[in-house]
Amino acid sequence: MITKIHTDKAPAAIGPYSQATVVGNMVFTSGQIALDPVSGALSGENITEQTHRVCKNLDAVLTEAGSSLKNAVKTVCFLSNMADFAAFNEVYGQYFTEKPARSCVAVKELPKGALVEVEVIAEKC
Repeated sequence: MITKIHTDKAPAAIGPYSQATVVGNMVFTSGQIALDPVSGALSGENITEQTHRVCKNLDAVLTEAGSSLKNAVKTVCFLSNMADFAAFNEVYGQYFTEKPARSCVAVKELPKGALVEVEVIAEKC
């Protein structure tokens, strides 16, 4: 059984996709950028501010799905500038304290001019 996840505590999808999908005991989130859940506008002017917003959005989606950041088993992180790697890691480490497996790559561009996007695979609580 596949369950689609939606919460108003995270930004609505800006395309034809779900915030997350639950399959069995696993949660697969869509990538989150630093959108404010209320206004839908990009939130934060630097990598630190945007990473905080991204992690809060992911936490809301995972909570709605019956999981949490502590249950993350894998993340995929996209940075628009690899020079932001250290600052990104500083904030990321505050949220992903269980140190899931991770890939982190630089990309040419992210939606809405975002500086960071993160997706998560997590086990349900």
